[in-house]
Amino acid sequence: MIPPAGAGAFLDAHGWGGVIEPLSGDASFRRYFRVRSQGRDAILMDAPPPQEAPQRFLDVAAWLAAHGFAAPAIHAADAEAGLVLLEDFGDARMREAVDEDGGVVDRLYGAAIDLLVTLAAVPAGPFPPYDRELLQREAGLLLEWYCPALGIEVDRAGYVEAWDAVLGHVIATPPVTVLRDYHAENLMLVGEAQTLGLLDFQDALVGHPAYDLVSLLQDARRDVAPETERAMLARYRAATGAADDFMKAYHVLGAQRNAKIIGIFTRLWRRDRKVRYPTLCPRVWTYLERDLAQPVLAPVSRWFDANIPPELRGDPLALAR
Repeated sequence: MIPPAGAGAFLDAHGWGGVIEPLSGDASFRRYFRVRSQGRDAILMDAPPPQEAPQRFLDVAAWLAAHGFAAPAIHAADAEAGLVLLEDFGDARMREAVDEDGGVVDRLYGAAIDLLVTLAAVPAGPFPPYDRELLQREAGLLLEWYCPALGIEVDRAGYVEAWDAVLGHVIATPPVTVLRDYHAENLMLVGEAQTLGLLDFQDALVGHPAYDLVSLLQDARRDVAPETERAMLARYRAATGAADDFMKAYHVLGAQRNAKIIGIFTRLWRRDRKVRYPTLCPRVWTYLERDLAQPVLAPVSRWFDANIPPELRGDPLALAR
């Protein structure tokens, strides 16, 4: 975690010269550093193009801030160099808070749901659509990475057809801004009021509101109790008046997102040598199978039953040995 070339000059030019301390990275090419300068703290994000698109982050942050959401303020940016200096939200994440104290689960998940209710009430931002083509391409990551890792030969055309039969349920009218990676590790507890600070929103699109609910309540990185999932879905539906068809969209997007994540986590192991991520796949398979049990997903469920046997659904690194 050596600071990127040019970081010192960038910080000096904007009056933030000081100590640069490495922070943990994530599943992308982005890296993060805490900058301590003249009694102030900030976060330096290294998001090098072309692998990353820092301008998208800046654009979405500006849109969120303009609509009253707690995106980090931008102190300075050089998008071409991939350097962005952000407001420091501190180290208190929702993930650790709910893991350490079961008594705050309902309150913090409730706050996260209420934020999505507010987001759904705002006209969608000027972002690309989360359309059928992209949803299909993402679901295909399971075929592209997971199945080859285990040597599984599958019916690829049938997979596309199965998804095509159910994706009509997730084309929202009107659509909303979808943050796409909305979960407990990307929600910061800011200040004494524990306002939810948003991170990792640079891939925002315009799509169905159920997607961010899936991100939050079928969290690939921590177990969310089924009773918490049910209670929070009821909270969202009561606040928005979402009809019964909303749950069909929720389960279709749950299956789509979980299939995508299994593919991505396998890719992180096979391509990027990040061996932590395959160990998260059993949890994601549990969510996926729960969604596949819903009648709305019958075509996709039949495909999985015919192509990926239960004994090959799990940690791809362990199964490939």
